[in-house]
Amino acid sequence: MEGKKLKLSSRVIHSGAIKEQYKSVTVPIYQTSTFAFENVDQGAKCFTGEIDGFIYSRIDNPTVRVLEKDLAALENGEDGIATSSGMAAVTTLYMALLGQGAHMISTDAVYGPSRGVMEDHFSRFGVESSYINTADPANIIKAIKPNTKLLYIETPANPTMEITDISECAKIAHEHGILVAVDNTFCSPYLQRPLDLGADIVIHSMTKFINGHADIVGGIIVVKDPALYKKVRAMMIVMGCCIDAHQAYLVMRGMKTLAIRIDRAQENAMKVASYLEKHPKVEWVKYPGLKSHPQYELAKRQMDGPGSMICFELKGGLAAGKVLLNNVKVAILAVSLGGVETLIQHPASMTHSKTPAAARLKAGITDGLVRYSVGIEDVEDLINDLEQALNKI
Repeated sequence: MEGKKLKLSSRVIHSGAIKEQYKSVTVPIYQTSTFAFENVDQGAKCFTGEIDGFIYSRIDNPTVRVLEKDLAALENGEDGIATSSGMAAVTTLYMALLGQGAHMISTDAVYGPSRGVMEDHFSRFGVESSYINTADPANIIKAIKPNTKLLYIETPANPTMEITDISECAKIAHEHGILVAVDNTFCSPYLQRPLDLGADIVIHSMTKFINGHADIVGGIIVVKDPALYKKVRAMMIVMGCCIDAHQAYLVMRGMKTLAIRIDRAQENAMKVASYLEKHPKVEWVKYPGLKSHPQYELAKRQMDGPGSMICFELKGGLAAGKVLLNNVKVAILAVSLGGVETLIQHPASMTHSKTPAAARLKAGITDGLVRYSVGIEDVEDLINDLEQALNKI
């Protein structure tokens, strides 16, 4: 469309064009480890960066490059860095930005391994970290130290669905010369674009909503500043945690249905959350689309939709939750999220089991909390499935 920028749903479909001699409609899979040079001088210039050119698939690959450019465009960033998993993206970012003596502030209910790798491993090399409820900006101000280099937030938080004000975080952090990174996995760029709200870096586990079909693992880092992008990309290359071309192809294929998948899933989620909130055996429900959510107004302002992630607790706590988890028939008892299928899991014993119990409770991850990732099935089937399982409690 000349003179008019396509909207996001259209860009997901029509971005990714590359010059390809056979005019392929879909991006080809460049299943190769290395690329031939035209001559010695051209090869040397590729290595020095004087000219663009593909060298080796750990460094760069045409299929992967299209994926990186596509997601950077959707997030309104400078460029993207695709990795072999979401945790590879997290670890690459930590490695690039944090060294001995540095301090990081993060969301207390952040994805378990994102916290675990910092507390168990980066701490061994002299990196400090503080985990706080970032939904309250006053906590961030209190946690800042002279050596704080990074504010790493996850919003909505996994699994508590706490929402952090990205704009306010960016304002506070930038006043102190601190970079802001946001894990945007629960929303995808379809529902939230942190760079537009002041963040410097966005991270996704592409395994989740972006791919949406539970058949790959992958991660991506999207960076706003060109110099910072080069720094982070250089770290990914030396760590060797690149995504392979076939995985990148599958992500792009899944991405094309991002809009319709999320629209259907969050429509289902609103109905499921409303059902659960009224159920006599449910203690509480947290879903950004419910007016009972503590940050309901912030969610409406910051996100383009409430998404499809729900957490709740049953009356009877863990014991009741186990009965529910063991008796669902349509929802699948499995970790991960954001796929076409509905998944249910128990964070305290699964995704956040490595987080110490006291830290889990402080972050609001109670032993009875259940995480429910709503898929695109018929919503009546999902509600009937929950009903029959709840009846067994």
